[in-house]
Amino acid sequence: MKVLLQRCKNASVTVDGQATGKIDKGYLLLVGIATTDTENELNYLVEKVAGLRLFEDAEGKMNHSIEEVGGSILSVSQFTLYADTRRGRRPSFTDAAKPEVAKPLWDLFNEKLQAKGLLVETGVFGAMMDVTFTNDGPVTIMLEA
Repeated sequence: MKVLLQRCKNASVTVDGQATGKIDKGYLLLVGIATTDTENELNYLVEKVAGLRLFEDAEGKMNHSIEEVGGSILSVSQFTLYADTRRGRRPSFTDAAKPEVAKPLWDLFNEKLQAKGLLVETGVFGAMMDVTFTNDGPVTIMLEA
């Protein structure tokens, strides 16, 4: 499982011109599920996302978690995080889980973040989405389990 975490000032996702998720201060999460992922990887990344100290304290040091600052999450499914570009010019996505496996795990990932008291907005699994955000910092971190 991979999560590309981007600290943001705001983020939104639209599908066919309709907003499906919008947040202010928090994280935009691009979430990729691999064919081998289980709930164990998911649980590890839920704890990591909730606990990482990426927000600044009064001295300007990254010392506060998203929970501590009352931030929100915009979670977007992103199978292309598993693109294999080592051969040829067309990426292979054979390491990405099929939708029938990936969607339930992505849904569970979002539910577990909500269970931690975080506001979680989402895109639409499998849809063509327009994602906009203002990266804060910029702070962008790749998390893998």
